[in-house]
Amino acid sequence: MSLLMILLMYAPARSETACHGKNLLEGLQRDDPRAHAAVMAEGRDVVNGQGLFWKVEREGIAPSYLLGTMHVTDPRVLKMPPGAAEAHAAARVIVIESDEILDERRAAAAILARPELTMFTDGRSIENLLPPEDLVVLKEGLEERGLVLSAVSRMKPWMLAGFVATSACESARKADGAIFLDKKIALDGVASGKPVKGLETLQEQLAAMAEMPIDFHLQALVETVRLGDRMDDVVETMTELYLAGETGLTIPALKALTPTLTEGDESAYAAFESAVISARNHRMAERAAPILAEGGAFVAVGALHLPGEDGLVELLREQGFTVSRSR
Repeated sequence: MSLLMILLMYAPARSETACHGKNLLEGLQRDDPRAHAAVMAEGRDVVNGQGLFWKVEREGIAPSYLLGTMHVTDPRVLKMPPGAAEAHAAARVIVIESDEILDERRAAAAILARPELTMFTDGRSIENLLPPEDLVVLKEGLEERGLVLSAVSRMKPWMLAGFVATSACESARKADGAIFLDKKIALDGVASGKPVKGLETLQEQLAAMAEMPIDFHLQALVETVRLGDRMDDVVETMTELYLAGETGLTIPALKALTPTLTEGDESAYAAFESAVISARNHRMAERAAPILAEGGAFVAVGALHLPGEDGLVELLREQGFTVSRSR
């Protein structure tokens, strides 16, 4: 799901406008209290698993702030936690995952420069990699979204997933020109004359996806299509967890609510977290350190990068910063 959230920015607008997502954890608590309790217990065991907004300090320098974001245009998300807007306004520098999102041409050029990260260039295609029964599911699901499989079958599955993962509400907002939180934070920084820096490149983000086994991505694509209208419910569930600052609950909740993705194979999620989250956390922490050492930074990255023993909060503490929860 982190993959799907990361790629929401690339998804095309769909015609649906109704906002009807519901929190699936509420249904799980009602229908299977034991499973719900297990999700809550697993999430609460995650180090630094609660909180979106953190203060980063070191003696002798101005404090910096770390905000966990969700890469969507939902007005509830754009509002940001109390104190974040003020910290952004007072910051010396704005730091986001990739500053390439400020320039669509630059972003497109970066992606096109490494075609093997987004397209099959070796003769393979989604059509010849999926079993027949999954191909039927994928074809029908794409047709419902106005896409023809033969036209997109050479796209890597993690790219195509971004096109089918968007909820109806998100699609409608994008069609109206809304921007996602991270881009808004960057644009507001530019408008106020602040420098905006990135911690990664888009190529590095895509390369992290490419490290995952292709079978995982293929299955994730098919299961995303199978969700259909239920995608609105999944996104709403993730959004409500985000707004509550429950970052540690995200992965446990997804494993419980979309069990067919791995069919009990915990190693798939472990590999995902290692390649797409943990490895990137270490890279971002290393690159953020010299910026934070100067003080006065406002750092905004996806909320899934904050919690855990390999999360940014803990990694920055290991670098000698005092990191305390502001919300």
